[in-house]
Amino acid sequence: MFRRMVVMGVVAMGVAAWAAESSPPPSKPQGPSPSRSGHLPINGLKLYYEVYGELGKSKTAPLLLIPGAFLSTDSMKPWVAAFAAKRSVIVFDQQGHGRTADTSRKMSYEQFGDDAAALLRALKVERADVMGYSQGGGVALQLALRHPTLVNKLVSLSATYRKDGWYPAVFKAIGGLSAEVFAGSPVEAAFKKHTADPKAFEAYIEKMKVLNINDQNITDAQMRAISAKTMVIVGDADGVKLEHAVAMFKLRGGGDEEAAATGMLTKVPAARLVILPATSHIGISGETKVLESMVTPFLEDAPPANPSLW
Repeated sequence: MFRRMVVMGVVAMGVAAWAAESSPPPSKPQGPSPSRSGHLPINGLKLYYEVYGELGKSKTAPLLLIPGAFLSTDSMKPWVAAFAAKRSVIVFDQQGHGRTADTSRKMSYEQFGDDAAALLRALKVERADVMGYSQGGGVALQLALRHPTLVNKLVSLSATYRKDGWYPAVFKAIGGLSAEVFAGSPVEAAFKKHTADPKAFEAYIEKMKVLNINDQNITDAQMRAISAKTMVIVGDADGVKLEHAVAMFKLRGGGDEEAAATGMLTKVPAARLVILPATSHIGISGETKVLESMVTPFLEDAPPANPSLW
């Protein structure tokens, strides 16, 4: 019973979505295939990445997708499929995730942000739009803070900029994690393909617990200083507190008093906020169709619609 409670709690956080990935693979391949993939030497890692489309062939910035905790490039296939028809897409496995082996290197959001920056530079990408889910959203924030010239637009999907943005139950769930919880999961299987030692997997889980329990602490001043236009997306049953998402939106320049007075938006807003109804932290990861239709206009700076009412 305790193990089931822990797993369910972790699912609420989004770090054990492997249950959904455990079903038999589809008979036909879904979505596009990468135009290039492999490992690059990035900050002491052999970092696995995939590119969809041709980088540098379009004036449209490529989209860098950053998966959540314990997730990998494979978990982002639906998101790749949603965006790849209109722009090139890059996705990668963070330290210890998917096809990127863990090392003795300390884990931190700052370090992961630096890894993302080094990957973009290795791929000769001067500027990218960046979208991160959960832990990946926190990494995207660090990328925008620490390497502002690399980030064009920023999409935070079910993520926070500091620890108190999560409900306390999230950290209780993470604290109950162990290698045993992940026994037989795709997370364990992917890790053991490159590192068979069970003690290494146990060490990785403990490092991930420390990373996500400690979280990060970006100040309000730092949030205001981010240069990239930002879109904040959460579910109304998310692990992220709604008041935190609203605070994040406001710190990024969201809200327009002129629009409140006139009933119309006359300019492209600096920030956008999306709260999906009846949507949990795991649920939002499946809302690719709904969210692509909102994220793409944001990435393209589409002018706001003001239909005539009379």
